[in-house]
Amino acid sequence: MRRLLLIAGGLFAYQAIYLLVRINTGLPSVHQIIFAFWDSISHGEIYFDIFASLSRVLVGVGIASVIGVFLGLLFAYYKRLSIISFYIDILKPIPPIAWIPIAIIMFGLGDISSYFIVFLGSFFPIFSSTYFGAKSIPLIYKNCASSFEIDINTFFLRILFPYSLPYILNGLKIGVGMGWMSVVASEMIGAQSGLGYFIQMNRLLLQTDKVIVGMLLIGTIGYILQRTIQYFESKILSWK
Repeated sequence: MRRLLLIAGGLFAYQAIYLLVRINTGLPSVHQIIFAFWDSISHGEIYFDIFASLSRVLVGVGIASVIGVFLGLLFAYYKRLSIISFYIDILKPIPPIAWIPIAIIMFGLGDISSYFIVFLGSFFPIFSSTYFGAKSIPLIYKNCASSFEIDINTFFLRILFPYSLPYILNGLKIGVGMGWMSVVASEMIGAQSGLGYFIQMNRLLLQTDKVIVGMLLIGTIGYILQRTIQYFESKILSWK
């Protein structure tokens, strides 16, 4: 009930803004946005774009999760490798959108460029969270593993990874959000499908109502993705 009231309040606030600025702008009204949303879903044009964006995010974040967690654990365990983190610290501040021209040059227009951009957007928060989580493991864990002559594979899988799991899931939440924003940006420039492409095409066609529909869908799906990860986090880390 509370969320319904918040949604109703948001629609009321938007309509009030529309009435104030509609003379000088092409801002659509609430009923125009609702009609545009219904038109998009009734013709089915939006479903393919939603699926395209989600598939790119799942692939990009999936690859970033595997590589980011592996490297984060590895760098935290082997201190000599920490010197390589210098390069990661240099690349991390570069926003994913700045990589789009490079991605298009290397991979052309299409899914692979979007996978690459999503990977870059989600890799760094996943790696950083994993690294700092694994690095904070108490020394007694390592000493006990050494005393019992536990092999490196068992230590990684049964001790280091479970200890770092809360940090990994926290990084994953941030990584999914960054990946979702990155895929929309990449689709606006280097793709021919997806919600970013949907927004860009309707902008060129001056269909502002559908542009806002695309923005609302991006926000809604991003919220659902975050809530989904939080749900699984509560199940996986029920002991916490």
